[in-house]
Amino acid sequence: MSDSQAPVSAAMHRAKADARAAHVTVGQVRHLQGGRVEIDCSCGMVLTNGPDWSLDEHIRLHRAEARYLALSKVAPAGMPRLIAVDARRVPR
Repeated sequence: MSDSQAPVSAAMHRAKADARAAHVTVGQVRHLQGGRVEIDCSCGMVLTNGPDWSLDEHIRLHRAEARYLALSKVAPAGMPRLIAVDARRVPR
């Protein structure tokens, strides 16, 4: 198998692991006025609840977006996707 045909699974596994490590909650949940709560992510973003979502849902979405971006950067350009990506760029 040539280098151009080598499986990318190792790169994709590494990207997923790196995204997981870069997006962990840190510190304590802070309780704000009006029932709002927030916690920091190790990437610097503050995760919060909202009128129609829980803090847990925001954490899950944030981590999923981080994994998606990390995997998109290493996935082969021609791989079929739910969200179409031009071969010359990946989502930012």
